[in-house]
Amino acid sequence: MLNLYNSLGKKMEEFHPVNPDVVNIFTCGPSVYQRSHIGNFRTFLFEDILIRYLEFLGYKVQRGMNFTDIEDKALKEAHRKKTSLRELTSENIETFFGEMQTLKMKIPDYLPRASEHVDDAVRIIGQLMKQGVAYRYGNNIYFDPLKFPGFGKIYGLDMTQWPSKKIRFHRDTYSGLRWNRGDFILWHGCRADDLVCWDSEVGSGWPAWNIQDPSMVSHYFDEPLSIYCGGIDNLIRHHDYSAAILESIRPYPMSRFWLHCRHLFVNGKKMSKGAGDIIYVDTLLQQGYAKEEIRFFLIYGHYGKQLNYRDEVMEKSANRLRTVRDRIGEISRKAGTETESEEITSRRIETAFMEHMDNDLDVKRAFDSVASLLDGISPERLRAEEAAAIMAAIRKIDFVMQVLI
Repeated sequence: MLNLYNSLGKKMEEFHPVNPDVVNIFTCGPSVYQRSHIGNFRTFLFEDILIRYLEFLGYKVQRGMNFTDIEDKALKEAHRKKTSLRELTSENIETFFGEMQTLKMKIPDYLPRASEHVDDAVRIIGQLMKQGVAYRYGNNIYFDPLKFPGFGKIYGLDMTQWPSKKIRFHRDTYSGLRWNRGDFILWHGCRADDLVCWDSEVGSGWPAWNIQDPSMVSHYFDEPLSIYCGGIDNLIRHHDYSAAILESIRPYPMSRFWLHCRHLFVNGKKMSKGAGDIIYVDTLLQQGYAKEEIRFFLIYGHYGKQLNYRDEVMEKSANRLRTVRDRIGEISRKAGTETESEEITSRRIETAFMEHMDNDLDVKRAFDSVASLLDGISPERLRAEEAAAIMAAIRKIDFVMQVLI
């Protein structure tokens, strides 16, 4: 049985979907004011592994992933580059699709842009204002967390520390992993220099970042999600904001499980343009790494633990995969067209893989266990039927991993 670490409750839980017929999942997509780097793709690949493993287990999965194409940073970047917001974000979305294909990622069922769901955001804001949970201040509209019982439950926020003085936070995002103890913005009223504005029932402006995910989730899913995923930074402010918004207008939880992926650092530090250490997928391709080796490096480690990129670690990881792929190639060359139905090694391979994947998607131990079993095989001694059975097991596993064959 699959067990996952649920950020809501901070414990391992046996996975049961809300709807046994389909596992509904929403994952935070890229902010497309800039290109996604390998740190971003670490999170997206963890989510890809999750989706694939659920399908491996026999679940039908329906997934949504958003593009954040309206936010403070996007407007600022478009102004700096003297281009339109649409041109800026569309170029980065096109690049993202190409890199998804390179890294063998499944394309989600729904890929909405925030800019396509402004009407949904306006509808939700109107409901929140009628309930008295949201209010207008100047041209902006804010959400009052003190009006939502249980605010901060995903993070585990101590609300006794909330200030009694009214404080408003008007930006979409803030640097640093700290809580903004005050009211957060839902709607930016138009300013004279804004590149985009929508005329709506709540005024002229544009939806703030934290209303965007609820607007898209509510459009595509009309029941609690089974799983909501994102990077660990979303556990500060963002996901609790999203849940408070949507649960204010719906009589059920936003999601049963909340999963968060830890960051990827470079040489022990966060990537930054200023330091000149941002690494993109094509950076590694240009260094001669195969796309499977890049994917492998980014998934070879538990998603709940920080991953650190160093040149020597990348090379070691690539060599590890090459060795295993060479052994699989030797077995494949021995395989016939018929399989040995009672072949013990093939069943042990699949069992070892599942044992560790069922333990909160422990890809590293799952891979290492399979590799250890392959190391114990002498391909030259295999009968064609035995080799074919082993290859059938490898192909099943590689539906999830996408790096072995």
